[in-house]
Amino acid sequence: MAQQARDRARPPLPRVPALAVLAHYLTGYRRTWRAGVFSSFLLPVLTVLGFGVGVGAYIDQGVGGVRYLDWIVPGLIASTALQVAIGESTWPVFSNFQWIKTYFAQSAAPLRVADILAGHLAFVLFRVLTTIAAFLLVTGLFGALRSPWALTVLPVVALLGLAVAAPTFAYASVVDSDSWLAMLFRFAVIPMTLFAGVFFPVESLPLVLRWLAYATPLWHGVDLCRAATLGVAPQWSVAGHLLYLAAWALAGWLLARRGFRRRLVV
Repeated sequence: MAQQARDRARPPLPRVPALAVLAHYLTGYRRTWRAGVFSSFLLPVLTVLGFGVGVGAYIDQGVGGVRYLDWIVPGLIASTALQVAIGESTWPVFSNFQWIKTYFAQSAAPLRVADILAGHLAFVLFRVLTTIAAFLLVTGLFGALRSPWALTVLPVVALLGLAVAAPTFAYASVVDSDSWLAMLFRFAVIPMTLFAGVFFPVESLPLVLRWLAYATPLWHGVDLCRAATLGVAPQWSVAGHLLYLAAWALAGWLLARRGFRRRLVV
């Protein structure tokens, strides 16, 4: 009877169990969000002032006839989304396996591996969208958004965030030391940010590096964001960009689910 009473006292799982996992992360974030609010607005302000206004003052003709500030802002938006997504998908995921064991506690509840993974990925997308919304607000005040299509940046960065977060979840689930996470930033995130069209056109790179840049998900996000904020057609087809990012997201999901299942299912 006592056990039945305790079972009745427990709140039932939502119809979509992954929402319970998302609620767990949102509850924790509710206690820490104030620490990141200032940086969420300070980062885009300093970035716009440093690169768009500071460096842009030395580029008289802009890039392709577009003011450098307007040209660089969409690249910074996409790279910020990438960095937030990977930042939330490396040490948080690794610690949930290795240090605080949150995933093992969740798997002991009536949650499937897919629920645990989907709920955490949903929180990562929440962090990406809220960060980029603040970035859009700040850059809009600087007059760097030239088209109402700039609002479509939000679904684009959501797909970009999923395209990089899901493979990073898979990576963090199989490494045995957090040193491998630092190497991911050193050999993947930083080169991708520098050479995927964020700060200068990819066409100025040698042919080999240019094709490497095209292979990264960040370039596709940058091209879509730049087309949206400038109100122009992207260099590649919109459908091609979206399908490529979706392929990264799907492959990452399958690999992450496999890695999580190996660690959590006995």
